[in-house]
Amino acid sequence: MLVHSFDPFQNLALSALVASIPIVLFLLCLTVFKMKGIYAALTTLVVTIIVALFVFKLPVGIATGGIVEGFYQGILPIGFIVMMAVWLYKVTVATGQFSVIQDSITTISEDQRIQLLLIGFCFNAFLEGVAGFGVPIAICAVLLAQLGFEPLKAAMLCLIANGAAGAYGAIGLPVAVIDTLSLHGNITALDVARSLNYSLPILTFFVPFLLIFILDGFKGIRETLPAIIATVVPYVVLQIILSFVQGPELVDILPPLASMATLAIVSKKFQPKNIFRLNAEESKVEVKHHNLKEILYAWSPFGILTVLVLIWSTNTFKELFMEGGALAFLTIKIPLPGTMNDVSNEPITLLFNLLNQTGTALLITGVITVILAKTIDFKRAGELLAEAFKELWLPILTICMILAIAKLTTYGGLTAAMGEGVSKTGAIFPFLSPILGWIGVFMTGSVVNNNALFAPIQASVAPQVGTSGALLVGANTAGGSIAKLISPQSIAIATAAVKQVGKESELLKMTLKYSFALLVIWCIWTFILSLLIS
Repeated sequence: MLVHSFDPFQNLALSALVASIPIVLFLLCLTVFKMKGIYAALTTLVVTIIVALFVFKLPVGIATGGIVEGFYQGILPIGFIVMMAVWLYKVTVATGQFSVIQDSITTISEDQRIQLLLIGFCFNAFLEGVAGFGVPIAICAVLLAQLGFEPLKAAMLCLIANGAAGAYGAIGLPVAVIDTLSLHGNITALDVARSLNYSLPILTFFVPFLLIFILDGFKGIRETLPAIIATVVPYVVLQIILSFVQGPELVDILPPLASMATLAIVSKKFQPKNIFRLNAEESKVEVKHHNLKEILYAWSPFGILTVLVLIWSTNTFKELFMEGGALAFLTIKIPLPGTMNDVSNEPITLLFNLLNQTGTALLITGVITVILAKTIDFKRAGELLAEAFKELWLPILTICMILAIAKLTTYGGLTAAMGEGVSKTGAIFPFLSPILGWIGVFMTGSVVNNNALFAPIQASVAPQVGTSGALLVGANTAGGSIAKLISPQSIAIATAAVKQVGKESELLKMTLKYSFALLVIWCIWTFILSLLIS
C-alpha cells in the first residue's frame, strides 16, 4: 500500500464496497456481459485506474509505475515461462518424440483402469506441469477416447484428474506468481507451496481412487489396488518433498514421472485378475511398440528440463545474481521515474536478468532438443515459436492487465480496504476462503489469474482473523484448482478435443457434483487448519 489511508470515506464498509468495484466488474464482464477475457481485463483496468486515482488518491506517477510493473512481470517471468513451455511441447511434437511418449504409456497395460491412471492422472499431471493452458485435458481426453473410452466420459475423467494438478501447472506458475504480488506479510511462493502440503497431498491421494470408482466402482478399486498405491505413494511423497524444499516449479513434473515409472514397473509383475475393458467385443487399439533407446530419447527433453529447473531453483544458483554474487552484474535495476514515495521511501524498481529466469531453462532445453533431433532444424523451431506466440499473445496480454490491476489495488489501498471489510466475517472467513479461489477460476479459467486477483485479499485478511496468510493463499490456490473441473474454458477445450462440441452443458453436469463436493470438503478442512495454524 503506497497511500496513507485505505479508508477514504472514513467508513470502512463503504470504502471496502467501492474498493471491490474492479473485482465485481471483472466477474460481471466475464459472466453477465459475456465479454472475452482481454476486453474484460481492459475494461476493469480502466475502472481500477479511476477508482485508485480519484477515490483512494493514489498519485499518478505511482499508478503509472504500478501499471508498468504489472505489464513487465506479466511478460517476465510469467509470459516468458508460458511461451517457452508451449514452444518446447510443440518442438517435441514436431520431432516425433511426443508420439513415442504416448505409445510408451499406452503399451504398459491392456486394462483400461490402469490406462486411466497412467494417462488420465499421471500423464495429465505431467503435461499440466510442462505446458498447462488446456494442453493436458485436450491430449489426455483424446488418448483415452482412442483407447475405447466414451468421449464425454473421457473428458470428464481428465477434468477431475486435472483438479489435483492445477495448482502447480506450467512450471508452477499459479504459485510462483505469488512472488510478483508483494503480498502482506511478505508471503512468498515457497511459503504457499509449503502451506499447500497441509491439504493438496490429500486431494492428490484421493483422486486416483475416485477415478477408478467412477469407472468401475469399489470392485475396480479392489482389483487395481496395487496399481493405485504405486501411483499415489511416489506422487504424494515427492510432492511434499519438492514443495517443501524446492518450491513450486517441479511439483507437477517429477512426481507424475515417478508415478508413471513406478506404475510401469509394478505392471510388469502385476496385472488385475480380470482385465477390464469398457467394450470387451471391441477390437483393441494397435499401438506401436518402441525399443528402450527410442523411449529414452523421446523422454530426454523432459529429463533435461528437470535437471535445469532443479539447478535454476537452488539457492546457490539464485545467490549468484544477488548483490555481492559472482553474476550480480547481470541484474539490471530499473527504477521507474515518478514513483518515489514517502510510504516505502523508495521508487518502484524493475529487475531485468534473463539468465536467472525459469523460462531460460525451458529455452535451453528446447535448443538442446533441436540440436539432438534429426527431424527438425532451427528454422522450423522458429516457426513453432511464432505459432506459440500467435496462440498465446492474447492470454499473456490478459495476464499482464490482471497483474496491473493487482498492482493498482495493492498500491492504492483497495486490497487493504477489501481485506479489512472481509475480515469482519471474523473467524468464519477461512471456511469461505477456498470459495474465493473457486469463483476466481470458474470466471477466469486460470489459477494464475485467480491468484493475481484474490491472493492479495486473502493475505491481508489473514492477520485480521488470526491465521496464516500462506494458508489462506494456499486455500485460494486449491479452491481454484478444484474449479478447473467446471471452468467454462476447461469444458470448452475438453468437448472440442473429443469432438463433442455442443455438449458442454452435459459435460458440466457430469463434473459439477464432484467440484461442489471437493469444494465443501476444502472449506471445512481449511477452517480446521486455520484453528491450528497461525
